[in-house]
Order: sequence, then C-alpha cells, then structure tokens
Amino acid sequence: MKRIYLDYAATAPADPEVLKSMEPYFFEKFGNPSSIHYFGQEAKKAIEDSREITARVLGASPDEIVFNSGGTEADNTAVIETAFTLAGKGNHIITSAIEHHAVLEPAKFLEKKGFKVTYLGVDKDGLVDPQDVKKSITDKTILVSIMHANNEIGTIQPIEEIGRLTKEKGVYFHVDAVQTVGHIPVNVNKANIDLLSLSAHKFYGPKGVGALYIRKGTRTHPYLLGGDQEKGRRASTHNTPGIVGMAKALELCSVAMGQEADFQSKLRDRLIKQIPASIPESRLNGHPVKRLPNNVNFSFKYIEGESILLNLDMLGIAASTGSACTSTSLEPSHVLLAIGLPHELAHGSLRITMGRWTKEEDIDCLLENLPAVVKKLRSMSPLYEEK
Repeated sequence: MKRIYLDYAATAPADPEVLKSMEPYFFEKFGNPSSIHYFGQEAKKAIEDSREITARVLGASPDEIVFNSGGTEADNTAVIETAFTLAGKGNHIITSAIEHHAVLEPAKFLEKKGFKVTYLGVDKDGLVDPQDVKKSITDKTILVSIMHANNEIGTIQPIEEIGRLTKEKGVYFHVDAVQTVGHIPVNVNKANIDLLSLSAHKFYGPKGVGALYIRKGTRTHPYLLGGDQEKGRRASTHNTPGIVGMAKALELCSVAMGQEADFQSKLRDRLIKQIPASIPESRLNGHPVKRLPNNVNFSFKYIEGESILLNLDMLGIAASTGSACTSTSLEPSHVLLAIGLPHELAHGSLRITMGRWTKEEDIDCLLENLPAVVKKLRSMSPLYEEK
C-alpha cells in the first residue's frame, strides 16, 4: 500500500542534507563544546557557525540566540521565566485563547502563583484583534504572548501591528513561531519581537532541538540551572549534531521557502475549493486567505474526526484532527471552540498539512477518497439520520 503523509504540522521528516550535515558530529567531531582542547573547540565552532545562520534567518544578532530542546522549552522559558524576572514590575500577562498548550499551561501555572492572565478571544477565523491587545494592557502588564500562526487552523496573526503596540507600551512581546519559521518570512526586528520560539523538526530538521530568540536587553532568568552554557542562559551540554542539523535545515528553507510556499498554496487552495464542492455540510476553519501555505482544516457535520483519521489511515493517508500534543485527548479542540464552533462540529475536524515532499497526486488521492469516507461514516451516524 502506498503511504501518503499529510501531517507536516505535527512533524516533518528530516531532509537528507540535514542528516548528512549532522553525521560527522556523532563520531568524527564528537567533542564537548565546553572543552578547551581541539575536539571541544571544533564542536564549539560548529555551534557558533550555526548560531550565526539561525540569527541571520530571523534578522537577529548571534548573541540573541539561545539553543535548547525545542518549542515547548522555549515557550515555557519565555512565559514563566520572564514573568518571574519581572514580578517586581507587574503581574499581568496577555495571551490568546488559541495558543499552543506550551504557552497556555505555563500561563495557568503562573495564575496559581498569583499572576493575572488575560486570555484574548478571537474572531470566527481565529484572528486576534490588535485593539483588544491595546485595551488589555495595564500598568501591571509585563508580557504579551501571541503565536505567529495557529498550529491547528493555520491563521496568521497580525504580529507586526501587535509588536508596534507592545513597543509603544514598553511591554515584552513573545511570539511562538514554531509553525512559521522556515515556511514564511520571520523578522524579529520588523515585528518588534522580544522573545521568539522555534523548533527544528517543524522545518525538516531533527527532533529535540530548537531555540529561543531573546532580544538584547530583555530581562529573563535561565530555565535550566547547572553549567554556564549559552552564556549562562541555558545549562546542559550542547546537542551539537542537532544544532548543526537545525542550522542546515534553516539554510535549505531560506533557499526553497518562496517556491515551496507557492506550490503548497496552490495545493491548499485546491483543497479549500474542492472539499466543500464534493462534501456537503463541511466548514473551513481558519482564515480563508491569511493562513499558512500548507494548512487546511475542515469540520464535517454528524461525524467525528477520529473516525475520519482511522478510515483514511486504512487507505494509507495520514492526517490529524489538530495538535499532535493533544491527540490522545477526548476533549474537542480549544482552538475550534474559541472560534465559535459547537462541540459536535469541533469533534468532526480534519487537519491536512503539506510539506516539501507532498505531490499533486497525493492531493488527488485524498480528494478521491475523503468524500467516500465521510459518506460512509455519515451513513452510520444517528445524527445524520435525524436530518
């Protein structure tokens, strides 16, 4: 059976060039970057070269890049440690109702510690209104955390406008850019971003490595304590192969980004047009235009998303209902509820995300099989029979 992968938002396969760049650092150039001998300094140079590449992609300075284990650690560090560092200044944080759980759970944790959190609502397309951010800022606000693009519905937020507001108010601005770095342009200075999270495995790099951009002068405490790696900002022996692989992945994305975005947008728009035409009572989730090039999310009345996934998987097609981090939860997506979907419709969602190796015929196969899957499941649904 031919297998088709349409779940790139969950994770992407590592590019062969990435694996090739990493290989020497497992055996030939294996030194600990903190060691002062030749082996250590060889690894250290690789890390600093990677830091320069990462900074260049983001429009940052190399000394503003802190390597870590990925998006969850970066989000936790940005939210929790910034809050604790600035607790003497204020205790108010602003975020949105559709953030990834790597931001929402730290926010809930901080509420238990006495901080106040404002969870901004979004419109029916999942957009945060910058004016809502402005109205919510008080003299106690210390951090605004808004994701660049939503991992479930693909909506791209107006971060440049929000960044202008936070800069005017003197409030730190954190952006979870896990879904956008490597796929669409991201510039920390253009958007006045103070902290930004990224994760390598989302843009064809290895798993278990990422980075947190921290603007020079931004006050934070280290999340991990121990050694003085990363200039004391993140203890732990460097994952040299992973860091090298991430930098290589970013280099490849910088070259291919425009072409890949154009191709994926065509596939995306084809799905957005043809799925409602072939499947009655389907609903596109997320903004129809202001969305990631590779993301399509639909809800289908009268059936559950998990059943769609299982049936598609039996046909060799892999997709998802939403975030992989909550794939075992029986609760409907908090993102879909936030954009106003009733529980029963939120349960019937399907997320299709494409990537570097997605082909036109993969989309042909999905469009050929999805209507039959939905029809079959609806025929077994008592809700559908009640129509």
